[in-house]
Amino acid sequence: FKNSSKAIIGLNTQPFDAGKHQALPLVTDAAEGLAELDAALNGWKAPAAWTDNAARGKRDWQADAGKVTASTNAAYPSDAQVIGAVQRAMGSGVILLHAAGGLPGELHKLWQAGAPGSYHAEYGFSTMGYEIAGGLGVKMAKPDEEVVVMIGDGSYLMLNSEIATSVMLGLKLTIVLLDNRGYGCINRLQMATGGANFNNLLKDARHEILPDIDFAAHAVSLGAIAEKVSSIAGLETALAQAKKNTRTTVLVIDTDPLVSTEAGGSWWDVAVPEVSTRPQVNAARRAYDEKRQMQKIGD
Repeated sequence: FKNSSKAIIGLNTQPFDAGKHQALPLVTDAAEGLAELDAALNGWKAPAAWTDNAARGKRDWQADAGKVTASTNAAYPSDAQVIGAVQRAMGSGVILLHAAGGLPGELHKLWQAGAPGSYHAEYGFSTMGYEIAGGLGVKMAKPDEEVVVMIGDGSYLMLNSEIATSVMLGLKLTIVLLDNRGYGCINRLQMATGGANFNNLLKDARHEILPDIDFAAHAVSLGAIAEKVSSIAGLETALAQAKKNTRTTVLVIDTDPLVSTEAGGSWWDVAVPEVSTRPQVNAARRAYDEKRQMQKIGD
């Protein structure tokens, strides 16, 4: 997007969407369009300097990813550290599924997919509650594959009943539930745009009794094997056992709601109020306006 000499090819079934970001529109069925492009590019290769630079960038990124996903003794590990534990314990020969909250932003940067079709993300609408039901669908389609679902406490509370269905059908899932006690992703976004903590983390929401939900006990009540672990090392041990289990297994770990990794050089266009009495919001708006100057605006 920042390189004005490069153009985007917008392959889309909808003309309106195909032309966004001043793209060269290619309006067609996705599979047919890719097949036509593949045939047209027969024998073409990117310049060696370009591919060498890409390979270096990949190595550098993997080194950085290794640092943020490394094991920790922190009382509340980050999402990235939990991802590292799942990667180390389960390996790349699994199908990973996720959807809403902060996990898609972390997983698309940090997860090392083992094969095409092994990384399943529903993030077009950030559909909270999709994860377990979606995981069951993947397992139904590929019953011989190890399916791992990563989910936050907010999504779990919205939809979890397919745990019972998976047990009933004998379709085992491994579910890793990251409990940050609220909606940590939106809370971080709220803070990043100059807002005060409000109504996202449970402790910041109106309450008479602060919820302390026993997710492991709930999963057991639905027929699953479940355990709450207290550390990254404990999670890796529990995941090793989960691989051997023949019934859906839910592993719960408390995580830090305030920590996330860098965006990787990209910018997320989230509008900030133009008028506010909060200095933090005004500063965030100035930064937002500066970033918008780098956007390619469509015709």
